[in-house]
Amino acid sequence: MSTEHAHRIVLASSSPSRLMVLRSAGVEPEVSPPEVDEDAILDELAARGADAGTVVKALAEAKAAAVAGDLSPAPGAGATVVIACDSMLLMGGELSGKPHTVDETVRRWRAQRGRDAELVTGHSITAVLPDGSVRSATEAVSTVVRFGEPSDADIAAYAESGEPLGCAGAFTLEALGGWFIDGIDGDPSSVLGLSLPLIRRTLAGWGLDVSAFWNRPSGAA
Repeated sequence: MSTEHAHRIVLASSSPSRLMVLRSAGVEPEVSPPEVDEDAILDELAARGADAGTVVKALAEAKAAAVAGDLSPAPGAGATVVIACDSMLLMGGELSGKPHTVDETVRRWRAQRGRDAELVTGHSITAVLPDGSVRSATEAVSTVVRFGEPSDADIAAYAESGEPLGCAGAFTLEALGGWFIDGIDGDPSSVLGLSLPLIRRTLAGWGLDVSAFWNRPSGAA
């Protein structure tokens, strides 16, 4: 694949989990964390009584817009695709994002252990195609998470590890948190913060094959 006409993916996120998903799927994205006032967006949406899907899609759209606006594809380049996501946990009608502190992580885990909840992830995908046209799509994916019943000691140790403090729902699936998740119903990659099937379907609708974004050894066709 010629590097001159190579497609590229720009990940509008600082999330290690989302970066890991793409790298594991054969893509080495450019990482461009957006600057977005999430609290202001959340306050506005809360005042309107927006549902979970609307909230995460709005946040994802704001992040994508913050990054896509700075793109300047080189003449003759392949497609440039910006992917932005936002995840929140919906349980008992309450929507929650990152816990940020050890105490809040402990509180949430004591409330959610032994229960089911939905992890709702909004995706906003914008593509500048080789012909110069721009396509965009926004969609939310919901996956059921079945929480296990960790002991108080395990919850405290998990919170104090720092791992879940910056994670929606106060958990990870791929690392220490995997001990405490009994199962999921739905798309596993969306629980990690980025749905590969959704991205594949979206790109296919724009005439783009995901394999065209995979890493190629030097000199490969």
